[in-house]
Amino acid sequence: LMAVIRFEKSKGSARDPRLFAGPAGLNEAIPSEGGFLVQKDFSAELLMRMYETGQILSRCRKIPLSGNSNGIKINAIDEDSRADGMRWGGVLAYWINEAAVKTGSKPKFRRVELELNKLIALCYATDELLEDSTALGSVIQTSFGEEMTFRVEDAIFWGTGAGQPLGIANSSAIIAQPKDSADSGAVLTTNDILNMDSRLWVPSMKNAAWFCDVSVKPQLYKLVLGAPALGQILLYTPPATGGIGGMLLGKPVIFTEHNALLGTPGDIILADLSQYIIIDKNGVKQDYSIHVNFLTDEG
Repeated sequence: LMAVIRFEKSKGSARDPRLFAGPAGLNEAIPSEGGFLVQKDFSAELLMRMYETGQILSRCRKIPLSGNSNGIKINAIDEDSRADGMRWGGVLAYWINEAAVKTGSKPKFRRVELELNKLIALCYATDELLEDSTALGSVIQTSFGEEMTFRVEDAIFWGTGAGQPLGIANSSAIIAQPKDSADSGAVLTTNDILNMDSRLWVPSMKNAAWFCDVSVKPQLYKLVLGAPALGQILLYTPPATGGIGGMLLGKPVIFTEHNALLGTPGDIILADLSQYIIIDKNGVKQDYSIHVNFLTDEG
C-alpha cells in the first residue's frame, strides 16, 4: 500500500518493482500455475494422487458449538483407575455382615475445558482464473480439504496441545506397551499384539481399532497362534476383494500416514477414538477476498 501511495504522489517516478511484477499466486498467464485449466479443449478432470482421509477423524466424538462460543466445559467423572475405591472416582460397594458399621463412599467429578484452535490454508489466485475455471475451484476445495483433514488427523495422534489439539501419544491416557523381550529389531510378534490387546480398557473393546503404518502390514501376515504340528490360527484376516485394512483379533485394521515406521513407538496403535472429543464450530469456512486485512482476519 505504501508503494502505491509513493507511486501516485511521484506521478510514476517512484516505481516499485513489486507493482509491475506478475501475479504472486495462481493465474491464467502461466500454464503451470493454472492457465492450462482455462482452455476449453482440456478435460476438466485432473489426475491427482488421492490419499485416504477421514478414517481417524470420523471415529472421534464430535461436539458442535453454537455461534457465540469459542470453547466448552464438560463435567466428567474423575476416574483414572478401575481398582476398588477408584471406580467412578471413589464409589465402593462391599459385602458386610449383619449389624456391621457401614462405610460411605461417593463419586468424584472433574471439569474438562476444551478451546477452539484455528486451522487455516490460504491460496492466491486472480479473479479471472477463479471466474473462468470451474476445475480450479474444485481442485482448491479438494486439495485444501484433504490437507486440513490430514493436519487434524495427525494432531489427533501427535498434537502437542499448544495452539493445536492434544494428541493421544502426548496425553496422560497413553499406555506404552514394551515389546516382547524375545523380539529383535523391527519385528512385530504375536506376543506384542496379545499384550497390547490385554491392556485395552474392557468397555472400549467394541469400538477400538488398530492404526498401523503400511510398513507393519507384512508383519501382520506372520501372526499366528499355536504350534505348526497342532494347527495354527491366523490373528490377521486380510480384507475381502475391494476392501481395505482387514481385521486383527476381531478389530478393524486401519493403515494411516500418521503412524511411525515399523520398529518405532507408534508404529501400531490400538485406540478407541470414540473417547477422543473434538469440538467444532460451523465446520470449514471458505472465503474469497481482495482486502488487505483479510490475511489477519480483520475487517
